[in-house]
Amino acid sequence: MNMHVSEVAAPTTEVFPTYHAEDLTRGGIQARILLNGQIYCLRITRAGKLILTK
Repeated sequence: MNMHVSEVAAPTTEVFPTYHAEDLTRGGIQARILLNGQIYCLRITRAGKLILTK
């Protein structure tokens, strides 16, 4: 049985900035994020999850 294996080009790896949520909230549980004149609220829940709301 012959198998033809083709090489797939590796996807381009982009490096995105990484932030600790605690740094954004300065040790609290909420931070405001401004984007295009709109303010969003980032909140850390008691369960340790993130919620982003407008």
